[in-house]
Amino acid sequence: MRILLVEDDDSIAEPVTSRLVREGFDVIRERSGIAALDATVPDLVLLDLGLPDIDGQEVCRQLREKSAVPIIVVSARADEVDRVLLLELGADDYLVKPFGARELIARIRAVSRRSGDRTDPGAQTRVGDLFVDRRARKVTRAGDEIALTPKEFDVLAYLAEDPGTVCSRDRILHDVWETQWWGPTKTLDVHVASLRRKLGDPGRIETVRGVGFRLGPQQ
Repeated sequence: MRILLVEDDDSIAEPVTSRLVREGFDVIRERSGIAALDATVPDLVLLDLGLPDIDGQEVCRQLREKSAVPIIVVSARADEVDRVLLLELGADDYLVKPFGARELIARIRAVSRRSGDRTDPGAQTRVGDLFVDRRARKVTRAGDEIALTPKEFDVLAYLAEDPGTVCSRDRILHDVWETQWWGPTKTLDVHVASLRRKLGDPGRIETVRGVGFRLGPQQ
């Protein structure tokens, strides 16, 4: 796997690179946002927010506009607002500094697994006029493709596995973000709200008060 590490601090970048290389990853390191945006699209991006030229939030937004590459934000900013904003911009995970090497590697593997699972022959689901193809990571409604961020796709695909069944907030966060994600359930609300807008039907994803969400048929 080819990882793009976007980090200007040598004291962080050098040990991270060394450990990832020992784990078998191919690491390309860039020190600025401009260089990261100009780089060949990798298999995964580790993105610091405090870059010398462009704020990492803008780098995340531009990366997501041109690619579905998995993005893990690695930052000293621990505020809930920062985490929610980055996830809304398309980041797949958010890791607060300082962090341990084993946790970082576990998150890389978890995000890669979620983003790269396209081999299941049964990974296609139709719910009314909505078609979810997990192999191609593609969603269409009445034949028209809907552009989703990687995490929006993961949430919708999860709900589509058992349409009509209520999925609790805790279960969605556990299974979609996996146990490495400790963030507030507001993170899930952000993604559901965005999905409702993109699906063009707010009632398509129903809220079951005090429990969670379920995917229903078209209205």
